[in-house]
Amino acid sequence: MIEDLKQDAEERMQKTLVALQGSLNKIRTGRAHPSLLDGIKVSYYGSDTPLSQVAAINIEDARTLSVVPWEKNIVPDVEKAIMKSDLGLNPSTAGAVIRIPLPMLTEETRQGYARRAKQEAESSRVSIRNIRRDVLADIKELQKEKEITEDDERRAQDDIQKITDRFVAEVDKMLAAKEADLMEI
Repeated sequence: MIEDLKQDAEERMQKTLVALQGSLNKIRTGRAHPSLLDGIKVSYYGSDTPLSQVAAINIEDARTLSVVPWEKNIVPDVEKAIMKSDLGLNPSTAGAVIRIPLPMLTEETRQGYARRAKQEAESSRVSIRNIRRDVLADIKELQKEKEITEDDERRAQDDIQKITDRFVAEVDKMLAAKEADLMEI
């Protein structure tokens, strides 16, 4: 029973890390990377479709992405979706190829992106702690119902705390890597 709770906590905390990684990938660094465009949706035959499903996204050079839509008639829609995104990118179209030059990051924008990364990391830490709180409440409930002993409860609390510490350290590591990436010129 306690093992099930621990397993559930680990799975939920792992999902939090995956969500954090997705959020950090959306924060732009100085280099071109296809995952930068992951959050962009294109109106495709009446439904919002992820850009990666309607076009090929490639890295042309360190500061340029190229997007080649599968169908030529959606080039204006793709260009419009990129411009509407909150990434501050200005695509230029040459035939069926959309090139997206990434401007150099100023020190001020780097610091702004670093602040955003810190906020994302902190919300992930809070989420992990909330998961810990939920699991500890379940463990206390088991102890109240006399399904486990006090010693088992204490051991389980220690184990849950160790799991929490491990995932919080992983969040810190991901944040440090993103900050180093942002501050690199």
